Amino acid sequence: MDAMKDVQGPRILEICSAMLNEATIVFLVCDKGLGFEEGVEEKVFEPFFTTKPKGAGMGLAIRRSIAGAHAGRIRAVRSEHGTVFEFTLKV
Repeated sequence: MDAMKDVQGPRILEICSAMLNEATIVFLVCDKGLGFEEGVEEKVFEPFFTTKPKGAGMGLAIRRSIAGAHAGRIRAVRSEHGTVFEFTLKV
């Protein structure tokens, strides 16, 4: 929601999930915010890296650790209309 605070017009956040295969579920969180600059996709998961003026830079680093501890992964993808966070978990 923070990513969309400066968006004029509708603020849309989509969350969906699906079975990727027999053993993996995928979750997508798509916002219609301003997105982030090119090259930031991997940096957003580094501890203490933040794009927010008052951010601590720990949230996504912790989420990546949790996903990895459960044989999953998380990634960020820039899109034309914001950002897509995709994470997978084994079932």
